[in-house]
Amino acid sequence: MSLSIAASDIAANLAELRRRIAKAAEAAQRMADGVDLIAVSKGHPVEAVRAALAAGQRSFGENRVQEAKRKFAALRADAADLELHLIGPLQTNKAREAVALFDVIHSVDRANLAEALAAEVARAGRAPKLFVQVNTGEEPQKAGVAPRETLAFARRCVEALGLKIAGLMCIPPEHEEPSLHFALLAKLARDAGLSGLSMGMSADYETAVRLGATHVRVGTAIFGARANV
Repeated sequence: MSLSIAASDIAANLAELRRRIAKAAEAAQRMADGVDLIAVSKGHPVEAVRAALAAGQRSFGENRVQEAKRKFAALRADAADLELHLIGPLQTNKAREAVALFDVIHSVDRANLAEALAAEVARAGRAPKLFVQVNTGEEPQKAGVAPRETLAFARRCVEALGLKIAGLMCIPPEHEEPSLHFALLAKLARDAGLSGLSMGMSADYETAVRLGATHVRVGTAIFGARANV
């Protein structure tokens, strides 16, 4: 897979994103360094990641365990401080590989996955940060815990399974106002005593930052359109 956007453009896009995140954080009376920009590199080649690394980017997001394994094995050797985030759905039979590979998993969305992750954390002695995915729009085709079940689910993950839950994650419905869903996620996190909010993508990350996002997941605005993979 060839690089479809110049390395200089990737660097410029990252600089613009950081500027806009800082402006949105300032508007919300927040510090910009409280927002982790995750460069979503799924579907983009290693060369694109290298270009982002050269521009100072260190947090990257991937949707699939196998793609991430292929892409980041060598990259980690070059950048020891690289942080890899799983932002896509995770099958329970991939829990072992996910715990070994990722530093943060944003898609804990059901009981059997939480149990599989807990067993693997105990076995491997490695504990990635975890986010509970909340289906804020209660869309039947979308993964995630229902809002009304979120507090109980997060509590069970921590108290019964011993997992370290860093926060909550959501993907708002495509044709609804995202701020309503970001505000709901923020309220649920406060109620659960969680500080992490993984919310906001290329089209709405500034809104997410203004409403408290600690992690924004941006791909297209950095790397351009990706190939279908």
